[in-house]
Amino acid sequence: MKVAIIQQHNTSDISDNRERLAGKVRRAAADGAQLVVLQELHNSLYFCQTEDVDLFDLAEPIPGPSTEFYGALARDCQVVLVTSLFERRAAGLYHNTAVVFEADGTMAGEYRKMHIPDDPGYYEKFYFTPGDLGFQPIQTSVGRLGVLVCWDQWYPEAARLMALAGAELLIYPTAIGYDARDGEAEQERQREAWTTVQRGHAVANGLPVVTVNRVGAEGPILFWGSSFVAGPQGELLYRAPKDEEAEAIVDVDLRRSEQVRRWWPFLRDRRIDSYGHLLKRFIDRNSH
Repeated sequence: MKVAIIQQHNTSDISDNRERLAGKVRRAAADGAQLVVLQELHNSLYFCQTEDVDLFDLAEPIPGPSTEFYGALARDCQVVLVTSLFERRAAGLYHNTAVVFEADGTMAGEYRKMHIPDDPGYYEKFYFTPGDLGFQPIQTSVGRLGVLVCWDQWYPEAARLMALAGAELLIYPTAIGYDARDGEAEQERQREAWTTVQRGHAVANGLPVVTVNRVGAEGPILFWGSSFVAGPQGELLYRAPKDEEAEAIVDVDLRRSEQVRRWWPFLRDRRIDSYGHLLKRFIDRNSH
């Protein structure tokens, strides 16, 4: 399967952001892409750097104007398209939601971000209600897509549950970067840790991983790009630059996962009878 990733810098002009993305999706489709993955909250600037009730005006219903726009784009380009939207579910109830469009423009499914961060510069708990759709892959014409979103990518449980539910590919639309005040060594530690943990999800589950991050400076955050595709043994098939926009089409062989899982049968050897404590927040020493 030919997977296209689009790593883009954003501005405050939502219409311009969407039109630039649309041009790149059309270009990828013309070059043979079958699946196109966009970054997290790609319509706008990353607005979660401050807590401002007026920014809820950026949210929209699903279906709504953006699903109409991207559905038509997927249909016109005949590609499966993974998008990331700020969903207004009801007054006072909002989600960070990935919407997947089938190649005929219909919505194949949604995933609402489950893990919501609350760090300096990433005040997402102010804006987003935790997802309630669970970890369910989305069936498409190109395969069963295990779509997760950004902060989810640090949690092996999320990747594992997607794999156990039959995902053939793990996908992470992302908006992550470092504080411009961090030293270069600290910046690199963070970026490499982020890459490593997701490559670990590929290895542990025997599945390819596609991660698409935004790039460029937005306020004090330097989004570090570095979008990548890894194979089912964690091997890097492609990695984008950390400081500029990028478009790439990567060949991903979903059939290879079967052979990798035969070599490394991690699912077979899981001790599911002994994992009950995973349902606890923390295991006190006296609770064994």
